[in-house]
Amino acid sequence: MTSASSKQLLNYQQLGHGENIILIHGLFGSLENLNIVAKALSTQYCVTSIDVRNHGNSFHQQGASYKELAKDVVNLLDHLAIQQCHILGHSMGGKIAMQIALDYPQRLEKLMIADIAPIAYPAHHLSIINGLKSIDLTKVKKRKDADIQLADYVDNIGVRQFLLRNITSNTQGGFYFKCNLEYIDQGYSQVMQSIETQAEQKFYGDTLFIKGGMSDYILPEHKAAINALFPQAKVKVIQGAGHWLHAEKPVAFNKIIMDFLDH
Repeated sequence: MTSASSKQLLNYQQLGHGENIILIHGLFGSLENLNIVAKALSTQYCVTSIDVRNHGNSFHQQGASYKELAKDVVNLLDHLAIQQCHILGHSMGGKIAMQIALDYPQRLEKLMIADIAPIAYPAHHLSIINGLKSIDLTKVKKRKDADIQLADYVDNIGVRQFLLRNITSNTQGGFYFKCNLEYIDQGYSQVMQSIETQAEQKFYGDTLFIKGGMSDYILPEHKAAINALFPQAKVKVIQGAGHWLHAEKPVAFNKIIMDFLDH
């Protein structure tokens, strides 16, 4: 079951039955990124995977503050009549999940954050943004053509393959970006910011941070910021995994999630 964005609702896909769990992807991603997790969870839960605004098949709209992105998700929860749910977010999606937990704690049961802290990060996607914007789609006859153009900006072939999922073909055989590159570029500085908090604002529910052992997105110096906002936070580390821990170590990742939800 998939919903389009006729009423400015986020595009979503649902699998399974049971308690509700929401999955939120990261920057330049789409709901497909967490498919491995969604399929595993759908044996016991009703899993709703979403496309964040300006990503995947969701609506295009300016603004990328975490309060705006969190409200988009809550609007979808209202539409789906989901009063309470668990939420799992990866990277940017993790920050959106944290913002929901702080601003709408009554809507949340358990919070799961994959490899991100509630802090500001230095801008480190600029070559990616410039590379994507530089692609001349009129010269793209097949996806490999776009890959060759992007390689001047992004060395890692796996990263390029992930990014190029944003390009799709139309009925005339041409290619276009599903995501709104212009709005993502405009909002990028907001995405790199810390989540928005007020004095004494905390989420007291069960919270799990999952860190890739080889990733530097969550570091020891972030512990104070995490504990200040999420007093019940626990941390699990998946050794041998980087920032894409759910894709690199899916069995370990899914087990950690299921164990956390079961207790």
